[in-house]
Amino acid sequence: MAAFLRSRLTDWTFVVPVLAVLILMVTWGRSLPGPVIVVVAVLLGGAVLAAVHHAEVVAHRVGEPYGSLVLAVAVTVIEVALIVTLMISGPEKTQSLARDTVFAAVMITCNGILGLSLLLGALRRRVAVFNPEGTGGALATVITLATLSLVIPSFTTARPGPEFSPAQLVFAAVASLALYGLFVLVQTGRHRDYFLPVDSRGKVIETEEHAKPPTTRAALVSLGLLLVALVAVVGDAKTVSPTIEAGVAAANLPHAFVGVIIALLVLLPETLAAARAARRDRVQTSLNLALGSAMASIGLTIPAIAIASIWLDGPLLLGLGGTQLTLLALTAVTAVLTVVPGRANVLQGGVHLVLMAAFVFLAASP
Repeated sequence: MAAFLRSRLTDWTFVVPVLAVLILMVTWGRSLPGPVIVVVAVLLGGAVLAAVHHAEVVAHRVGEPYGSLVLAVAVTVIEVALIVTLMISGPEKTQSLARDTVFAAVMITCNGILGLSLLLGALRRRVAVFNPEGTGGALATVITLATLSLVIPSFTTARPGPEFSPAQLVFAAVASLALYGLFVLVQTGRHRDYFLPVDSRGKVIETEEHAKPPTTRAALVSLGLLLVALVAVVGDAKTVSPTIEAGVAAANLPHAFVGVIIALLVLLPETLAAARAARRDRVQTSLNLALGSAMASIGLTIPAIAIASIWLDGPLLLGLGGTQLTLLALTAVTAVLTVVPGRANVLQGGVHLVLMAAFVFLAASP
């Protein structure tokens, strides 16, 4: 045990998440000077890199498709906790926080992460190859969840404005959980092979070729450190958010843009993990991460917000505006055309990255 602890104390992937959580405990809820903000930001970046490392260790141990679920679900659970905390602390300013956060997560995952993964995979082999059956099913689930939770509220008439009535919100929450649960059962059970990486001939790659899987002990330690790192990422991001808000205000950007920045920070571990998988010619793993994250973000956030709305004051605005609806529709159509062939080149990756850039630009300049 002593040798194990000594080895961990010299491992930056162990030290950085612990330090990030410790500084989070010290600085939480306080007004911080500039030098401390810099230290928090540096530890935040280190926690992101550590989270990617530990997620890959766990994923290597459990194999696909279970591995790609680990990071997606862990990040989403903490993201939901952050949303609910912010809504409780300032309900009058956060009526659309859940909508803005979920929409940002969908656009970042379905355009940013997916586009980057396809681009890196295509640059490696000229054509990125993946399983259209599994990826298509995941995409259909994401589109359905996004439509039920973010589009329909803009057109219902039970309540004024883009919000659900209590009964409609309960239905959306139950439907979201049911769809997400069904997808996980399909992904990990009957059709598990649809979500495994494939080679250039479309043959399933069952195991990693170059490295032995870590031991169960090492995987459990990495799982615990992954959770610690993710708590540090979200918590430290919230700690530096006042500085981000001040910067956004100084740049004359909409206040909603703060949510986009926080979403980018929270999803950075998944982005890096997906990029690394794509560079190793595991594009299917990257797409599992991208679409699984979008699905988990909606499927877990909406039910959590539905429960939290019991004691939250004020309306809960879920319906998207016109510009957001257009971007979501364009993303859905483009993603379908990308996924159906099961093969993509740099053009498809570039198209999704341009859509991601359009989302960020229009969020900054609506």
